[in-house]
Amino acid sequence: MGGISHAVFLSYASEDAKAAQKICQAPRAGGIEVFLDQSELRGRDAWDQKIRHEIHDCALFIPLVSRHTQERLEGYFRREWKLAIDRTHDMAEQKPFLVPVVVDGTRDQEAFVPDPFRAVQWTRLPGGETPPDFIERIKCLLSPELSPLRAVSGGTGAITAPVRAIWWSKPVLLAVVAVFAALAYFVADKFWISKRLAVGTQLITLALRLVYALRECHETANAIARRNGLLDTRAGAQETDPKSVPLPLGALK
Repeated sequence: MGGISHAVFLSYASEDAKAAQKICQAPRAGGIEVFLDQSELRGRDAWDQKIRHEIHDCALFIPLVSRHTQERLEGYFRREWKLAIDRTHDMAEQKPFLVPVVVDGTRDQEAFVPDPFRAVQWTRLPGGETPPDFIERIKCLLSPELSPLRAVSGGTGAITAPVRAIWWSKPVLLAVVAVFAALAYFVADKFWISKRLAVGTQLITLALRLVYALRECHETANAIARRNGLLDTRAGAQETDPKSVPLPLGALK
C-alpha cells in the first residue's frame, strides 16, 4: 500500500478475530481494500513498523469495541487506537476517519475508549454481521466527492452539518415569559379584583412550567447530540446554557 490509499484499517482485540473476519469480508466483496492483521509476528519490530505504516496510510480507521476490549485494559489494539487518534491531529474536524463499530451489546456510554471515539457516530454490527447499508456508508465516506459539510467524522449522508445549540436560547425563553405575563395581566384585568391574583398567578405559573419544559428539552437534545457526535463543540461554537434562565423557587410546585 503506497501513499494515502482507500484502504480501511480494521483494529480489533484478538478475541474478536471471528467478528473482524466477517466485517472484513463484506467490504472486500464490494471492492474495498481492507487491512486485517492476522500475523503471528505480533510484538516484533518489523511487525510494529508495518502496523504504524498501515495506520498512517489508511483512509478509514475502524476500531472494534466489545466486551473483550472492555476486559482488556491493556493490549496492542489500544496502541493502534492511539496511533489513529494521533493522526487525526493533522486532520480537519470535517474529515471522516474514525468509524467505531460495536460487535456485541457493549454500551457506547460505558465503553473504555479514547474520547475522540465518542465524538463520532458509532455502528452496531452484532457478531460482525455486516448489512449492505454499512458497506454503502463506507463507500460514501471513502468517496472523494464527499463534501466537507457531509463528512462529519464517521457520519452518514443524512447528516448535512454539525448540529449547533438548540434554538430555544435565553432571549426566546424570556420572550415566552413576557408574553404569558402580559396575557395574565390582560385576563386578570377583566375579572373582579378578588379573582385577579388567582388567575394571574395561575397563568404565570403555567408560563414558568413551559419554560421549565423547554429547558428540559434543551438539555436532553444537547445531551443526545453530544453523545452522537452531532453537537459542534469547536472553539467559537456557542451553546446556550439552559441554567442561565432563573426560575423562582416554588413556582413549579
